[in-house]
Amino acid sequence: MRRIDRYLGAVFAGATFTVFSAFAVTPSQAATVSISCGAVGQELELCRTGAEAWAKDTGNEVVIVSTPNSSTERLALYQQILSAGGSDIDVYQIDVIWPGILGSHFIDLAPYTDGAQDAHFPAIVENNTIDGELKAMPWFTDAGVLYYRKDLLEKHGMAPPTTWSDMADAGAKIQKAERDEGNDRMYGYVFQGRAYEGLTCNALEWVDSYGGGEIIDANGEITINNPQAIAALDEAGSWMNEIVPEGVLNYAEEEARGVFQSGNAVFMRNWPYAWALANSADSPVKDKVGVVALPKGGADGKSTGTLGGWQLAVAKYSDNQDAAADLVRYLTSEKEQKRRAIEASYNPTIKALYEDEEVLAANPFFGSLYDTFVNAVARPSRPTGDKYNRVSSAFWNASHAVLSGKQSATDALADLENQLKSVKRRGW
Repeated sequence: MRRIDRYLGAVFAGATFTVFSAFAVTPSQAATVSISCGAVGQELELCRTGAEAWAKDTGNEVVIVSTPNSSTERLALYQQILSAGGSDIDVYQIDVIWPGILGSHFIDLAPYTDGAQDAHFPAIVENNTIDGELKAMPWFTDAGVLYYRKDLLEKHGMAPPTTWSDMADAGAKIQKAERDEGNDRMYGYVFQGRAYEGLTCNALEWVDSYGGGEIIDANGEITINNPQAIAALDEAGSWMNEIVPEGVLNYAEEEARGVFQSGNAVFMRNWPYAWALANSADSPVKDKVGVVALPKGGADGKSTGTLGGWQLAVAKYSDNQDAAADLVRYLTSEKEQKRRAIEASYNPTIKALYEDEEVLAANPFFGSLYDTFVNAVARPSRPTGDKYNRVSSAFWNASHAVLSGKQSATDALADLENQLKSVKRRGW
């Protein structure tokens, strides 16, 4: 059995949901559509219930395929399947930075949408359009935000921080005070420090908040080795062994959320999905959490969050392209995005939903942080194209080296610049 078959066999066996409704079509007419879904937070459950509703409406069958939480591992799996022309998955959940990397394997969805993409944020639709073809429909958008324990800040007479330095100071003081009162497990800050795509998102926010650019600019020029970027990584490195747990070097989204939601961190950087879970009925920090924009890089810096989010695409190797495109149309609709926003705090890609009273009641920060979501800093996937993964890998490894104390920020970014020049040698 090939490696891909073995992997999918294990995944299907562990997390497969089959839904069938017989009242719309006969069993012989029904198509079976498989869709890959993430499993961070409530992603898998929301995907399953949304697909169930579509199956009930249409009489088709749907199979849910759970894929790795790590976007780096998920991309590698997708590339294996798609490069082999595999038809195991019909609908792919893809990162906002992947249309340029995987787009050649997907069909043009425009003939199936009846113009529905016009209601979504234009920048995301443009991002998903390759050579004039709509390769994916926006499903939900993301930007990094700062979660804080509002009960602890109030208890210790502090306001939410506006700079990274303020955040570190507040985190250190509250960490010490809470430990003195008996909570030895309290930390000031948790974030995504593992060497993977999530660290690229975190580190880009640090760098951009200091005015250090976007690693590579829109013209393809390598800009990362500059004083502002060095200052940003020096700041992040200073948190290690002071206000963050050593284990943060292996934290992705869910590990950071686990520490924060258990009540053992003052601040956390994460995506908006963590809001609904932090306020769930069984959460130890229910009603004790606030959300603000990420801190600025000093008084002259700016608040910035890295643009994230996920799209849905249909493989050109699918045996059921019409049904698969219809499932994408359903899951990306306003009705379904509203349900996902209210139940689990997934940011819609449809602008009108940011004025919806029920959506804002469930997620008050969707209104106050609207500018953060629509002006998020993009990772340099467009100027670097197929080489983005190599760029991002080099960047997260350089950042990880600084956090782990293996290199100074000055040396790490000088080495990174040389690596990126080598990657670019024949152009992006």
